[in-house]
Amino acid sequence: MNSDLRTRLIAAGIAAAVPLVAAFEGLRQTAYLDPVGIPTACFGATKGVRLGQVYTREQCDDLLAKDLLEANAGVNSCVRVPLSEGQRTALVSFAYNVGRGKFCGSTLVRKLNAGDYVGACNELPRWVYAKGVKLPGLVNRRAQERALCLG
Repeated sequence: MNSDLRTRLIAAGIAAAVPLVAAFEGLRQTAYLDPVGIPTACFGATKGVRLGQVYTREQCDDLLAKDLLEANAGVNSCVRVPLSEGQRTALVSFAYNVGRGKFCGSTLVRKLNAGDYVGACNELPRWVYAKGVKLPGLVNRRAQERALCLG
């Protein structure tokens, strides 16, 4: 990862999200179809990805950093209450996974902005389905995000 991106992640207070999201997503340097049929590469990147496209590790690290900064911007644009580091890390991971629109329109964000932190964190385990199918990887991810959020 280039040093400018690393500095920006640290300044945004989301450096802890990098290993978390990387572990959840896993690294695949050749683009593939994810469980819902979306071309995906690296650590879950989808924007501009074409099937069969090959990425270097450095390109994947940079994509992850840029996408996390974008997810953090989404969190910042929707959440109007203070967040702890753990809450921010969990919510950036969640927003990275579901996208800004779904994140901002969620009951989780409504509860959070109403000051119901526990209720908001408890919304995370509801987000474990892809095309109506409960995915074990999402169950595990949401459990870990919830623990961070409540921690």
